[in-house]
Amino acid sequence: MKILGLSFAPLNVPLKRRLETLSASIWIVILGFGDLIGYGIAAYILFYTEYLRYLMPLYFLWMYYDWDTCNRGGRSDRGTRWLRSSAWLRYFCNYFPVKLVKTTDLDPNRLYLFCSFPHGILATGVFCSFGSECLGCREKFPGMDMRPVVLDQHFRVPFFREYAYSNGCVSSSAESLHYLLSTKPPAPYTGRATILIIGGASESLECKPGTYRILVKRRKGFIKIALKHGTPLVPVFSFGETEVYDQVYAPEGSLLKRVQHTIRKKVGLAPIILKGRGFFQYSFGIIPQRRPIYVVVGSPMELPKIEEPTAEQITKYHEEFIEKLIEVFEAHKHKYIENADSVKLELM
Repeated sequence: MKILGLSFAPLNVPLKRRLETLSASIWIVILGFGDLIGYGIAAYILFYTEYLRYLMPLYFLWMYYDWDTCNRGGRSDRGTRWLRSSAWLRYFCNYFPVKLVKTTDLDPNRLYLFCSFPHGILATGVFCSFGSECLGCREKFPGMDMRPVVLDQHFRVPFFREYAYSNGCVSSSAESLHYLLSTKPPAPYTGRATILIIGGASESLECKPGTYRILVKRRKGFIKIALKHGTPLVPVFSFGETEVYDQVYAPEGSLLKRVQHTIRKKVGLAPIILKGRGFFQYSFGIIPQRRPIYVVVGSPMELPKIEEPTAEQITKYHEEFIEKLIEVFEAHKHKYIENADSVKLELM
């Protein structure tokens, strides 16, 4: 239904779809503005409440006590299952919908590094697949403790840190990664999958529908860390991730791109001008578009354990991993991408 050039949703949309859209609306507000919301809540309680302000010192003491949990494997199941299994996340995963595709069995007694591409704008597919229980990640990979990796700064923000922890997330710091790849998880888990989105915020600036530009050529740190522990690398590819949002794209060298890179380097987050949809109309807004995402988990690539890998060794295994990633993309793109023959994987 079009009014004044805007495409509006029909009036008879089923309640289930309305709830899915509502869940996506809440998600983008929390994820996009979570840091600001966390600081804002803390400031409001401290300066504008009569009694709650006296509880804030206790909360800050808790933050101090809990400061390193993000570098020590994150919260236990007791602190995460309530959110990871919630109806809200189930509606959110069904909004697109997101599907988790397993291509091979993994040894439930080993530690793996899942290397995920592309980042997209907000890594929606990875979040749904491994930051929730709604797609059955622990049934598909029994015995595995799933730990998505996010920016360390999120764990330093009052209140928002609790949300990140409740999704099972851990810090992207080197200390955290070394811990995850060297330490067995607590019972009942016997193995672990650490999910690292290699391209990060820089790659999100290259996200456009119909394209798959991934930042991997310059990213070798994950190879070095994996070699130090002899950790198998598992390529993960989210087909459709780049379709859920468009953005005001700035070519390299433009003023907008320079401003975006400067802000990203200062705060760790890429300032993106989103082009999504609204709650009742499809023409503009910040809610993601309803597009299917297929998160394909490839087969592991074994690495030797080399405590002090040389630059040549890192480059060798980096090139092998890129070949394996391309194989996953080419093997599955015709199943999950429209006009797949015209879509190429662009490596940056």
